[in-house]
Amino acid sequence: MGLSIGIVGLPNVGKSTLFNALSGSAKAQAANYPFCTIDPNVGIVPVPDARLAALATLFKPDKTTPTTLEFVDIAGLVAGASKGEGLGNQFLSHIRQVDAVAHVLRCFDDPDVVHVANRVDPRGDRDVVETELMLKDLESVEKRRERAQKNAKAPGKAGEVAKAELEVLDRVKAGLEAGTPVRLQKLTAEDKALVGDLFLLTGKPVLYVANVDESQLSAKDDPRVAEVRAMAEAEGAEVVAISGKVESEIAELGEEDRKEFLAGLGLTEPGLDRLVHTAYHLLGLITYFTSGGEECRAWTVKRGSLAPQAAGVIHTDFEKGFIKAEVMRCEDLLAYKTEAAVKEKGLLRIEGKEYVVQDGDVMHFRFNV
Repeated sequence: MGLSIGIVGLPNVGKSTLFNALSGSAKAQAANYPFCTIDPNVGIVPVPDARLAALATLFKPDKTTPTTLEFVDIAGLVAGASKGEGLGNQFLSHIRQVDAVAHVLRCFDDPDVVHVANRVDPRGDRDVVETELMLKDLESVEKRRERAQKNAKAPGKAGEVAKAELEVLDRVKAGLEAGTPVRLQKLTAEDKALVGDLFLLTGKPVLYVANVDESQLSAKDDPRVAEVRAMAEAEGAEVVAISGKVESEIAELGEEDRKEFLAGLGLTEPGLDRLVHTAYHLLGLITYFTSGGEECRAWTVKRGSLAPQAAGVIHTDFEKGFIKAEVMRCEDLLAYKTEAAVKEKGLLRIEGKEYVVQDGDVMHFRFNV
């Protein structure tokens, strides 16, 4: 689906280290100085799914294809970025292009890694970045208001649309001036549609990544992580505590060594897996499967998608000529081993165009073009 998560934060909070671990490569430089990353690095990351692995074990297909997310490593922002400090305008434009934001907050002490403000303060770091994004949004809104004010004088429908747009822009402007990011302003779907083409930076959904050191991973009451959780809870956001350094080490290990390493840390899965799953849900995505001897594959659709839309993810002809879908739950197929056995149990359903796809559906589409 081409959906992307932008990794943002101040310089030297661990964004590029995290990106390297996510992408399983050293594509992004990770160095101890600000603005190491000049252009955004893009990594296509598979979404870990035990259900797909189980289906592959069952069918032993020629090919197994997971669904993916795109992560974009965006250079560190600094105070004044909205006015061009630290090449800020260039970096802010990269944020504008992503669908959601993973905001990395440094929670670890390390005298060898220079913090741009010579302190470790996750709340202060969040506020600096959020302020710059709001200032840039305010600039975008004010420019649009000037145009809307002129268009509102036009007769007929064009003028009415401009007046409605102006009313929303005035509310958004007031909220930003009061320090409220757009995502936390109570905008209706209609409001969002009127200003959607502004791609406001603070209108994007956010998850917070508390970047910790190894010792903090097992600490249950780390004060800095607790502060990040409190910030997130205040706005209904998600938090993933992760050690970019540890994840980089895990990414270099083989499967068995990885399990042993995680067990030694008291973990059952890499933090990156939790991050990818959280980002996936942040975008309102779910997974359905197709399975067989040739390929077992996971497909991504928006939550609430109808069966024809899900078919269209495979091929547009599937959606155009959609007739019906054969649907079963993944857990039923895994439990009874074959489609015939699932059908015999009465658990295979025939669904039409109004069926809302559920996470974990295994689907086979019938179509005619």
